Amino acid sequence: MADTAPPTTPTATHPAASPSPNTVRTWREALRLYVQPASLRMLALGFSAGLPLLLVLGTLSFRLREAGIDRSTIGYLSWVGLAYGVKWMWAPLVDRMPLPWLTRQLGRRRSWLLLSQIVIAVGLVGMALNDPSQLLGPLVACALAVAVASATQDIALDAYRIESAEVNAQAVLAASYQTGYRLAMIWAGAGVLWIAAWAQGDQASGYAQVAWQTAYLVMAASMLPGMLMVLGSPEPVTAPLKPARNLAEWLQGALVEPFADFWQRYRWQALWLLGLIAVYRISDVVMGIMANPFYVDMGFTKTEVASVTKVYGVVMTLVGAFVGGVLSARWGVMRILMLGAVLSAGTNLLFVWLSGVGHNVSALIWVISADNLASGIASAAFIAYLSSLTNISYSATQYALLSSMMLLLPKFVAGFSGEFVDAYGYASFFTATAWMGLPVLLLVALASRVHARQTGAA
Repeated sequence: MADTAPPTTPTATHPAASPSPNTVRTWREALRLYVQPASLRMLALGFSAGLPLLLVLGTLSFRLREAGIDRSTIGYLSWVGLAYGVKWMWAPLVDRMPLPWLTRQLGRRRSWLLLSQIVIAVGLVGMALNDPSQLLGPLVACALAVAVASATQDIALDAYRIESAEVNAQAVLAASYQTGYRLAMIWAGAGVLWIAAWAQGDQASGYAQVAWQTAYLVMAASMLPGMLMVLGSPEPVTAPLKPARNLAEWLQGALVEPFADFWQRYRWQALWLLGLIAVYRISDVVMGIMANPFYVDMGFTKTEVASVTKVYGVVMTLVGAFVGGVLSARWGVMRILMLGAVLSAGTNLLFVWLSGVGHNVSALIWVISADNLASGIASAAFIAYLSSLTNISYSATQYALLSSMMLLLPKFVAGFSGEFVDAYGYASFFTATAWMGLPVLLLVALASRVHARQTGAA
């Protein structure tokens, strides 16, 4: 296998001026990365990225059900979230197509970021002003616009992040990004409900359009910090684009070359790298589909689930992301990628224990602490690993493809999780999801050998 790894160049993934990816930092140097401007920018931009997701999925389903929309319709409307899974289809446009006037003023990455943020804000205003209890179509159209713009923002932001730092700093940027993202999810999940309840006043139950209108208008205004950050941030150094003589040459550079480049760099080893990407989060994703039904069946109340899993759980994920970022900067991404795989699969067994304990809030807190801490560590390392695989010349397209791919197989398998639980019970289901993590360990080991050859590590 030693002869099959292609040679690397300084521009294969990140700028040549960056420190070697094999540089070992002290603990102080690793921690200091979190207060650098690039990390603080990722915190704010991560908030903008995380805000729209729940507003077109979980929070929206709550609002629609309260408005009297039937569950079948709500289920079908969740398909607006598929925009996040197919964003690779228009990633080449975001990666290479300039926007009139805006790109000249802001640059290739920031122009797409600002445009997508404006569309998100306008779409959220539309969702605020349209009453689903009266007419559902306009609100759905606005939700779809928000989802597509949000996925577009993800494409541009991932490219911006990848081009802003060297490989070993990517885990720290990923952790900062996740911190902003998770804080936004608290704001768009619990926060929007608090605002709607406050606006509803004495009318404690039933649907009140004015309450949801107020809440969604506040969410639209919450996109402003991200816009200001884009306007005040520097454009990263990107690889210059070769001018295309005609449409066919442009399509060759935008669509064909990004995918051909990945295969040329990794050759047949790309197969198991893509295999790792496809299954790395399978334990978490498949288990997560049945988590909320499990809480209900165990007798946990909505307040208990919201407090422990939606607020406290997010905090533990943030802690895990922080820890994962520091450990990756200190010891390298691949070691922490393996650690994350072990923890993600292992903590699923704690749910087996919880299924035997039953309704016990203290037990739930301990299980959520371990599970979300493990998830944060794994996510920080995994995002950094995906970033290391991309070529800076095609960063938006390649990262969009890789990040979309990581959810396709897990989401498909997760669709059968309810049938499995009905047939075998929760304990067997959680055990099975832990076993799903074993192939991941082998693939991480194989990928580590490829990574070592690519970076010249021992």
